[in-house]
Amino acid sequence: MYFVFLRLTDKSKVADNMAAHNTWLKRGFDEGVFMLAGTIEPKQGGAILAVGVSRSQLQTRLEADPFVKNGVVSVDIIEVTPAMTDTRLEFLKR
Repeated sequence: MYFVFLRLTDKSKVADNMAAHNTWLKRGFDEGVFMLAGTIEPKQGGAILAVGVSRSQLQTRLEADPFVKNGVVSVDIIEVTPAMTDTRLEFLKR
C-alpha cells in the first residue's frame, strides 16, 4: 500500500490541467488502484492511497498524471505495510 503526496509546485498551471488530472484519477479508481484521493489542506496539493500495484507500476502510473507531466506537482511516495488495523480495514493487510 502506498500513500502518494502530490505537492503543488506551480499553482498557475492547476486550472489548465485539472480536468485531465481528474480523468486520470477516475481511471485509477476504475482500475481498483486508488482507494482514496483528496486535498492536502490548505490547498497544498493532493494525497492518494494506492493498493495492488508494485512501486514501479505506481511510478509509471504517476508519470502519466497530467499534473506530474506538466510540472504542476512534485511526487512523494511512501510505502506502508499494515501491521495493525481497525476491523473495518482488515482487507488492507493482504
